[in-house]
Amino acid sequence: MSLLDLTPDELLTTTRSVRKRLDLTRPVPLELVKDCIRVALQAPSGSNRQTWHWIVVTDADQRAEIGRYYRRAVQTYLGSDGACGSLFPEDPERHAVQRRVGSSVAHLGERMGEVPVHVIPCLDASRAPEYNEAGKWGSIIQAAWSYMLAARARRLGTAWTTLHLMYEKEIAELLGIPDGVVQAALIPTAYSLGTEFKPAARQPLDDVLHLEAW
Repeated sequence: MSLLDLTPDELLTTTRSVRKRLDLTRPVPLELVKDCIRVALQAPSGSNRQTWHWIVVTDADQRAEIGRYYRRAVQTYLGSDGACGSLFPEDPERHAVQRRVGSSVAHLGERMGEVPVHVIPCLDASRAPEYNEAGKWGSIIQAAWSYMLAARARRLGTAWTTLHLMYEKEIAELLGIPDGVVQAALIPTAYSLGTEFKPAARQPLDDVLHLEAW
């Protein structure tokens, strides 16, 4: 499959969390997912430890079971004080964006089990450095983002979510994940309905940039 004609900046600024525009009816070739993971394995790895593992779930029954756990987790999350849709009520414009995000999260919560591919990047914690959390998680998170970029370039939509970790133990048992290996995220993967995505609204650079010191 040919890659989308995107500049590096376009790829980096238009790789969005795709929830409502995932094509739930079109199968995704396993080789395409493997290609994305091969790209992800080139991400920076602290001390070149490469402590990552990747679980790719395509079995319909397993996806449905993960989807049931995910739906319960989303319902708990959306009912909490920190849910995305309730943030920034003092700023009407930003709050409206948050409400749209909340609607998108709810949509995926109902349909996760139907997404054709679930990708779960994992960390072998027994081989990860213990001196700080950034060193422990930095490599797998960068690799997962590289996976999402590679997927976008191949017309696939993805979303970064960790809500399933409310049921990490149950999902680990379902998938036979051994002790000492922890899940970093759940990345639903499907062809996107259309490939045109825009940069998201973000805080102005001057609001978050600190030169020389805080």
